[in-house]
Amino acid sequence: MVKESTKNKVDELIGRYPVLAVCKADLEAAVEAVCESYRGGHKLIACGNGGSASDAEHIVGELMKGFLLPRKLGSDMEARIRELCPEEADYFMENLQGALPALSMVNQVALNTAFANDQAPDLSFAQQLLGMGAAGDVLVAISTSGNSTNVIYALQMAKVKGVKTIALTGKSGGKIKRRNLADVCICVPDDETFRIQELHLPVYHMLCIAAENEFFGE
Repeated sequence: MVKESTKNKVDELIGRYPVLAVCKADLEAAVEAVCESYRGGHKLIACGNGGSASDAEHIVGELMKGFLLPRKLGSDMEARIRELCPEEADYFMENLQGALPALSMVNQVALNTAFANDQAPDLSFAQQLLGMGAAGDVLVAISTSGNSTNVIYALQMAKVKGVKTIALTGKSGGKIKRRNLADVCICVPDDETFRIQELHLPVYHMLCIAAENEFFGE
């Protein structure tokens, strides 16, 4: 179970974006899934195409460093740093921040282009999931249409690997929704691509804020 203050991040989001009230149950489930994964020492993996690829990168940026809260390193880490890096310890402790492990599959340029050239372009995300996905991880798969083939294949491989899946899509959910390919499917209520993306941003910001609050909040 997550903290009450973490749960409240969903209500705060809906307060700012009332149109997302229809997604409340899925938003709550996504928060639970992300926090459960991190509590177990696992990581978040993200993917998407085009603007959604940028969103995947954005998510990683908010998780791997401080977002809204200070993320001071704990006393155990400080002791380890001071033991092994005594000359740099003060600089490290002043600037390094606690991280929530996350990676984006869209920025693996050499791997993605090599696999696309040698094997199958639409399986590049699936190949990465096969190699680095582990049971307990979470995949955030973004597709405004819900029909992106490479994202669908990533969701399928995630299931094979025991990775929990969260999809961000548009109103219909496309094939991802119809085929029940994601454990949690957040279908924001719009059909136009740019407006779907406009709603995806506050949704994934909320997920990052909730996770940060759960592990670095009071």
